[in-house]
Amino acid sequence: MVQNETTRKIIFWLSVIACLTPWVSPPLALLLGLLVAQFSGHPYLKQNKKATTQLLQISVVGLGFGMNLEAAMQAGKQGFLFTVVSILGTLVLGAVLGKALKIDKKTSHLISSGTAICGGSAIAAVAPVIHAEDQQISVALGIVFILNSLALFIFPPLGHLLHLSQQQFGLWSAIAIHDTSSVVGAASRYGQEALGIATTVKLTRALWIIPVALGTAFFFKSKEHKIKIPWFIGYYIIAMCINTYLPKYIPGMTEVTPIIVAIAKKGLTLTLFLIGCGLSRKNIQAVGARPFIQGVALWIVISVSSLFAVLSLVA
Repeated sequence: MVQNETTRKIIFWLSVIACLTPWVSPPLALLLGLLVAQFSGHPYLKQNKKATTQLLQISVVGLGFGMNLEAAMQAGKQGFLFTVVSILGTLVLGAVLGKALKIDKKTSHLISSGTAICGGSAIAAVAPVIHAEDQQISVALGIVFILNSLALFIFPPLGHLLHLSQQQFGLWSAIAIHDTSSVVGAASRYGQEALGIATTVKLTRALWIIPVALGTAFFFKSKEHKIKIPWFIGYYIIAMCINTYLPKYIPGMTEVTPIIVAIAKKGLTLTLFLIGCGLSRKNIQAVGARPFIQGVALWIVISVSSLFAVLSLVA
């Protein structure tokens, strides 16, 4: 591990610049971030969580300028049933696995919530409701980030191997991959149509943070309902509306929106780099064997079952 602070900052900023070039893809950015975390360390670790969250939200809104609202609504309707069944099934299975593996109830529920909805965002929303401790949150986030990293590399080649259509891969990735950042990263590698479907279905899925957090408060008998509502999804919808309906009235807008989308994609690449930078050795070591087994088991079940559902129901 590099000890000199100046050297660490130089390595970090050179890596940031590399991520903004055309030669670094989202998976490579994540890998670069992991290497920085392990061998030189993140010089701005305290600010990383806030920066990652804000950059991801801004990037997702930017991607909205490349989506058609009417097509997105059709995709969202098709993914609605998958969303409901997979969320409820994952939460129930997670509770059963957590009990069988003798994992403390709060850690188990955080892992299940992160797997069921949208990874770190769901964990951040549910944690205050159950008054989770920092260690419990770190374990759940560590598992989600590790599995997200794997998904970003595994899913696109698997999709091609199984000859999934753009629509099939978009639905599958939105259901089976935890975080929005990794969903968008994987789908963008697969194709523009897959990206549009995956982003819309995933953000629709993210709205389930609210009922799940309320249900969590009921089952854990929490008196305080501190629920973080993902307001940025509203801005994403506004961006889609602008891209769908305004170009016919505003000359030159069709030349501007592709530039916004290109900037948003680089923002996503940088987001994945920062996520990798935040996955330090300490975070990896904090993940115990039994919680990790629960996280992997849930991930495999939801990935395989959603794949079969997509192959069976979507042509």
